[in-house]
Amino acid sequence: MSDLSEQKNIDQPSWTRPEGASLEQWMTTRIARYSTRKYDWDALKFQADFDPKFRRAQMRYVGTGGTGVSSDVNTVPSENFTFSTMVIPAGHEGPPHIHTDVEEIFFLMRGKLKVVITTPEGERYETVMTDRDLISVPPGVYREEINIGDEDALMCVMLGAKKPVTPTYPADHPLAKIKR
Repeated sequence: MSDLSEQKNIDQPSWTRPEGASLEQWMTTRIARYSTRKYDWDALKFQADFDPKFRRAQMRYVGTGGTGVSSDVNTVPSENFTFSTMVIPAGHEGPPHIHTDVEEIFFLMRGKLKVVITTPEGERYETVMTDRDLISVPPGVYREEINIGDEDALMCVMLGAKKPVTPTYPADHPLAKIKR
């Protein structure tokens, strides 16, 4: 599979059929099969290196997401959003982070997560999500996902931009001081 976003004519949207490509060639670049994916445990490794409870993995399908991965030629090119799956092992968590530029959607396929939303001013909301629950987190608030279940949590993650701004952590969080 090739990444259409790396074609010579970058002025064209990624969903535009490349000149001279057959329908089959074009559509082959628009399919991301589970059999060709692998979990990337290194995308957020710097967090797990700081504290093992932050260990989690991303499996990318559309674009590279907001984890800071710069490119992945094994994804469908992104034009307006990114889409991946993430596994959070039992007892692990995604630390509080903020996306200032995009909405982020979590669709929990399997497991039990506590999701905590906090405004920069300190207002706090939390909820427990279970199988097939979805939350849409607006830009400008911190979000964290904590696996409170007994099994790995598996969720779909979608961000509302082709290449979201890399998220940041609260100033008082230890990860805010770590260089990626």
